[in-house]
Amino acid sequence: MKKKIAMALGADHRGYHLKEYIKKRFMSDFYDIEWCDKGAYNDERSDYPEFAQAAVHELLNNNAHGALLLCGTGVGMAITANRFSRIFASVAWNEEIARLSKEDDNVNVLVMPADYVGNDEALCIVGSWLHASFKHDRYEKRIAMINALK
Repeated sequence: MKKKIAMALGADHRGYHLKEYIKKRFMSDFYDIEWCDKGAYNDERSDYPEFAQAAVHELLNNNAHGALLLCGTGVGMAITANRFSRIFASVAWNEEIARLSKEDDNVNVLVMPADYVGNDEALCIVGSWLHASFKHDRYEKRIAMINALK
């Protein structure tokens, strides 16, 4: 039986079409995903911080298991998301980076560069990230070190 999870989702105008594709096409053998779409809702020019903040708030308010953000390069979304305490956002452009970001760094916000990732590749990246697990062990010490930064 699949585990039900909620995932927050946010994109600006450059990530809009990829966001919509992922919502419609992503399937998992392990998860039944309810997408909590925080916009953008069309491809008209928009500002990524608005959507990153809305998606991150879903995660911080325990309304989502994780978040997926998309913009042209992914950099702006990652910078915005990482401004929030308890958020670990990383840009991933392939399956290996996505998997390692979760395994080694316990990333809870996956950010993809919509201008550089194809539709089917994006589905594989999301799957790789979702199905990965944090390794704990020595990696927990590093997370604690990051959390101690002021």
